[in-house]
Amino acid sequence: MTEPQDPGNSTRRPPTDDRVEHGGAVALDQSASAASYDPAPTKEGGGSAGRFWSARRIPAGLVALVVLGGAGLLLYDVAAVRADHPAMRWRRSLADELAQRPLNNVWVLAGAGVAMAIGLWLIVLAATPGLRDLLPMRRDRPGVRAGLDRTAAALVLRDRAVEVSGVQSVRVRMGRAKVAVRAVSHFRELDDVRADLDTVLTTGIDELGLAKPPSLSVHVRRPAKKG
Repeated sequence: MTEPQDPGNSTRRPPTDDRVEHGGAVALDQSASAASYDPAPTKEGGGSAGRFWSARRIPAGLVALVVLGGAGLLLYDVAAVRADHPAMRWRRSLADELAQRPLNNVWVLAGAGVAMAIGLWLIVLAATPGLRDLLPMRRDRPGVRAGLDRTAAALVLRDRAVEVSGVQSVRVRMGRAKVAVRAVSHFRELDDVRADLDTVLTTGIDELGLAKPPSLSVHVRRPAKKG
């Protein structure tokens, strides 16, 4: 990828902040270099590759147990009343409390708020796919789906980045839509290091085979001065 140029076809260097004298001449020493790039167009595959949906077995199992227990207890109590037995004490106490307490009572409002929060949580779980750490890969063959863990993808890109000459350390943050790379360079021009990182990481992202390649953000800086 290339840096955008001004209308005069002359390359403009990023602003610098430190001045260093060499043999009477004043040179500018950069402290950081950064750039962001949009992802390249995706390649045509063997079908659409949507996100993986989480089974969410634990929330589903808890809800099923609560509903089953409550329905079974209520059904037993109703059957006992039909058989001329008195209703359970908890149901009589609950009916009396609900009949005596007004709707603006603190406990009634608190119970309604808790029930609404649980209901919204269940709706969100049912309507969202989940598995945010699993990135869908391109479907090169119909009927085959594959995913890549975000942590594993970040480690692959980090291994690629540390091989670039001049890179001392790298931190890669892999998101579903953006890859943020922060590197420390102890020698070479920062623009040159960032340009090499752009090339290496762009190739690395493409070779990951993701269905929706994330955009790339690269930031290179000098090590912090000691003392």
